[in-house]
Amino acid sequence: MQVQFFCPRWGSENIQWDVFCKKVKEAGYDGIEYGIGNTASAKELDEVWNVAEKYKLKIIAQSWENTEADFSKHLECYHGWLEMIKPYPIVKIDSQTGRDFFSFEHNSALIAEATRFTNDTGIQVAHETHRNKLMFAAHISKDYLERIPEMRITLDASHWVCVAESFLEDQPAAIQLAIEKTIHLHARVGYPEGPQIPDPRVKEWEPALEKHLEWWDKVAALKTQQNEVLTITPEFGPYPYMVHDPASGQPIADQWSVNVFMMNLLKQRYQ
Repeated sequence: MQVQFFCPRWGSENIQWDVFCKKVKEAGYDGIEYGIGNTASAKELDEVWNVAEKYKLKIIAQSWENTEADFSKHLECYHGWLEMIKPYPIVKIDSQTGRDFFSFEHNSALIAEATRFTNDTGIQVAHETHRNKLMFAAHISKDYLERIPEMRITLDASHWVCVAESFLEDQPAAIQLAIEKTIHLHARVGYPEGPQIPDPRVKEWEPALEKHLEWWDKVAALKTQQNEVLTITPEFGPYPYMVHDPASGQPIADQWSVNVFMMNLLKQRYQ
């Protein structure tokens, strides 16, 4: 199994692209995961891909900004985003697809739109297990994955842990099915009261880290068995995901360092 690690642009938006990509390359990542807004210009996208090519970095494109509550507008926006990025060479798409309050039929139409894109381009779309989106909870996601078996996902179990207020001990079938459908990992650690522990390097958070490692290990084992590439984005985020000291207003841990730590931990574990 080959493992590729991607650095999130999230949290580094204020850094110039050349500076960011140089830093990413020097840290040992294989690429970047880039959240692309719905109205990104061709000039912006061309710049990003040119700089990434300069540093020999791969790109996973992330769809995240579509919050339209009207389904017709939402579908139109999603279609437009997929068409916008079609000309660019990408490893895969991480898609925060749909809304948690859309009907099964409406969310299924969005999944079908992604499937058409994959059939047209050969680029896989990984539907992310994310709060507020169609895969906001383990039991809901299980229903989609059973009824639409061609779906593939980005497993970010931190969201499910938060939604369920548990480490999902009572939903093993949902977790197992998700593992089988995973083509991308977001390596962030959640806990029953939140989607991101303050710092995975701290001993007090070892139980949460170990639970997520247990799930990720199963994904890695399956990719090894299938002889497939496993892509991983360590995705600890900035405020408000990152806890800040209320007195000083400063983050209690450094986001960049935490993500590099997670990448190196998983490199040692899987490579």
